[in-house]
Amino acid sequence: MDYGLIGERLSHSYSKQIHEQLGDYSYQIMSLAPGEVQDFLLKRQFKGINVTIPYKKTVIPFCDTVSPVAERIGSVNTITVDDKGKLHGDNTDYYGFSYMAEKAGISFKNKKVLVLGSGGTGRTVEAVADDCDAAEIIIVSRTGKVNYDNVYEESDADIIVNATPVGMYPETGEIPIDLSRFPKCSGLLDVTYNPLFSRLLLEAKRLEIPYSNGLTMLAAQAKRSADLFFGEEIVPKKSIDEIVKELTERFTNIVLIGMPGSGKTTVGKLIAEKTNKMFADTDAVIEEQERLSIPKIFECFGEAYFRNLEAAVIAKLGKEKGQVIATGGGAVLRHENYLNLKQNGFIIFIERELHCLASQGRPLSASREAVEELYKDRLPLYLEYCDAEISSDKTAQITAQKALEVFNENINC
Repeated sequence: MDYGLIGERLSHSYSKQIHEQLGDYSYQIMSLAPGEVQDFLLKRQFKGINVTIPYKKTVIPFCDTVSPVAERIGSVNTITVDDKGKLHGDNTDYYGFSYMAEKAGISFKNKKVLVLGSGGTGRTVEAVADDCDAAEIIIVSRTGKVNYDNVYEESDADIIVNATPVGMYPETGEIPIDLSRFPKCSGLLDVTYNPLFSRLLLEAKRLEIPYSNGLTMLAAQAKRSADLFFGEEIVPKKSIDEIVKELTERFTNIVLIGMPGSGKTTVGKLIAEKTNKMFADTDAVIEEQERLSIPKIFECFGEAYFRNLEAAVIAKLGKEKGQVIATGGGAVLRHENYLNLKQNGFIIFIERELHCLASQGRPLSASREAVEELYKDRLPLYLEYCDAEISSDKTAQITAQKALEVFNENINC
């Protein structure tokens, strides 16, 4: 290959999509076992590569020269080959993280910065914060002086950066710290980008703390890598910000919540057709999985059993990207469902007049009184969890179009 990425587990990498939007060059993804790295580098059958976990230190001894920033950080994520076949190691994560913080409007100047993680990314963050005149930088590691047992002694931290893979796909339910125990925190940066909203970012959103995920960092470091590949500052086909917006739109799930019978499935299928996203209906997935209808599941096993099935399906679907997901009316009853839906999702509440709700085959909507009671209990949750609310008092086509419009207008919610 001429240009590409090497690492150990790369099946979910976004680098190919990003690089091929930057310029007219082919970019390949190559997963290497630890024993294959040396042979790959010695053959030098490439012009420029990016390096990711766990090889950012491994590759350093094979580089003939290393840039000052890469040497300072002790981490190489970009290697180029000169016309004499010499390997030059550099670190574009420094530029990427600087760009990420700037776009998020988060300054390190005169701030106490808490960095979660002492690896290569953590050292990159430390270098950037130091160069931006941070007042104090505290590194948190599992076995260091400041660790996850005593980290709350640093509760006066102003800026917190997660430079660990905690919360990254597939273990998206994990969170490294309790953010609520840092009352002075005024900015949260999480270098993970899969999912789009880690549990840590969702907590920052809840606490109204400015935040950013790592997708901006990934795109920015890719642009800087491309400059190094070609020996000059390239004119990209798309800007960093355009790439981030496009990828965010492509990967974000459009999630529909609302009362039973409000038309979520019909509207969802129409949205999926318009966007070329995959469609999933949580109730339909459960029925196929159990080989029983929803009413039969309620009748034979009860509501609690159904809610457990529903939570498991939502946990699985929520990890995936680029879908339209129609949920059951009671999906909002468990907060964990919201967290799993929001991690990659833009959530739209489909509102409909109660007398217009379909009730056939819906176990909890047997009477008008039952529907009104459900609505009273669930409306606060629909409103709390949604990113946008639209009415479905018109046709399904009109409702789907309104949903798409609000999604496109608010993609970064």
